[in-house]
Amino acid sequence: MDKLKGKTVLITGGSSGIGLATAKLFRDRGAHLAITGRDPDSLARALGELGTETLAIRSNAGSLADIESMLEQVKKHFTQLDVLFVNAGDAKPSPIDSVSEAQFDEIIGVHVKGAYFTIQQALPLLSVGRSASIIVTTSITNRTGTPHFSVYGAAKAALRSLVQSLSLELIPRGIRVNAICPGPIDTPGFNRLGLPKETIQAIQQEIAGRSPIKRFGTADEVAKVALFLASDDSAYVVGEEIVVDGGISLVCLP
Repeated sequence: MDKLKGKTVLITGGSSGIGLATAKLFRDRGAHLAITGRDPDSLARALGELGTETLAIRSNAGSLADIESMLEQVKKHFTQLDVLFVNAGDAKPSPIDSVSEAQFDEIIGVHVKGAYFTIQQALPLLSVGRSASIIVTTSITNRTGTPHFSVYGAAKAALRSLVQSLSLELIPRGIRVNAICPGPIDTPGFNRLGLPKETIQAIQQEIAGRSPIKRFGTADEVAKVALFLASDDSAYVVGEEIVVDGGISLVCLP
């Protein structure tokens, strides 16, 4: 029950969805927590659910200045980190004809640049001389083509490659790097796609109908995989991407 007892954990994008579910599970397993989020209201609600012992930091995952400020606050609060969960991200559908340079830069900035420099800047805090774990959230869109999500899918594919390279570079320092690759997960992110409610419901029903397990996954189910990768149970797991998708990528979504 105390797999993370005494461990310090930073979860980016921890104010909702997979990040919040993971924060709750990690807290219940004994971790000391810091979470980040862009929306102050969501961050305040998450803090209310997690308790005032959690360090909540408003931060834009794609901003290097915000990353540096966020990690400085974590350093002052905790001194070191045992687990870094790079989970912040967002996805909005857009056909290639409609993608602007600003949209492209934002998606790549949050998912690739932000992830890269969060890891880079966190290295001095990651338990030097002890084992530490970095977990990165990717997506099945990095291995199955998804219309209107071309930039997002490319960004997630870049993260998959990054995990493989950094896992080899950082394991001599005692830092394991792995990824979680979620499929269709029932989170508030679906409601932020900018589509009508009826359209979202139709998409969800269609996806669930094609899934071998016939449903969406839950954020709690992804959180349990994150717990495995954060804990010593996965001490011999390096550079892996664990798919959590109910088998839908096996039947070639879309």
